[in-house]
Amino acid sequence: MAASSPLSQPPSLLRNSHFTDVVLWLLRQRRRWRVVGESMVPLLQHGVEVLIDPAAYRQCRPQPGDLVVAYHPRQPDLPIVKWVVYVEAEGCFLKGLNESASTDSREYGLVPFTHILGQVVCRFP
Repeated sequence: MAASSPLSQPPSLLRNSHFTDVVLWLLRQRRRWRVVGESMVPLLQHGVEVLIDPAAYRQCRPQPGDLVVAYHPRQPDLPIVKWVVYVEAEGCFLKGLNESASTDSREYGLVPFTHILGQVVCRFP
């Protein structure tokens, strides 16, 4: 099955929050999320907080290179933070940056678009 989008490069930077991000969070247009685990090291350490945009994919699909929060396909109550490697018609191939500590699409396959909770936009605070 061929990817409809090119493979992305792993993200190496995530900006810090700005005043506007904090205002959007206070207005409930951003959600605060705490990273659990080591799968996104070195970009995101365990315990770091990020803001996500839950409306980012209401009218478009995730793009390769995006950082997203999604529900784990096999444990629907478990949210995960991963990067989008490529996108197909059925869903996204998600991967952790720390391959040895990551459970990701290499194990469970494509993640349906309905499992994507939002795009990671910045560190918080």
